[in-house]
Amino acid sequence: MPVNFAMPILVVDDYNTMVRIIRNLLKQIGFQDIDDASDGTSALRRLRERPYGLVISDWNMEPMTGYDLLKEMRADPQLASVPFIMITAESKTENVIAAKQAGVNNYIVKPFNAQTLKAKIEAVFADQTQAA
Repeated sequence: MPVNFAMPILVVDDYNTMVRIIRNLLKQIGFQDIDDASDGTSALRRLRERPYGLVISDWNMEPMTGYDLLKEMRADPQLASVPFIMITAESKTENVIAAKQAGVNNYIVKPFNAQTLKAKIEAVFADQTQAA
């Protein structure tokens, strides 16, 4: 399935500068419909208000982490199939394994650039095609 640049994307990060960086990278790639949330709780609220084509979330946030958000989404039949990319400064193997087991579609370690982000998004939607 080719990437749909018109799909709405939800960026979840408690650090405003990181939200702005990711938003700018997404716009460089060609996405325009970008919302944001400052933690997993507000992200879940937004996800229940509007359908998103992709969630890009930081791991480390309070009070609800990106990992907890991912688990909540995968447990909710309405949100279970929404593609999810985890962003983190942690490259620990156990984190990557935990995220994979929880159902993450892809994983990006900070710092990263538009090219990396684009490749990860393309890989997620290529995987979706194979799974369908």
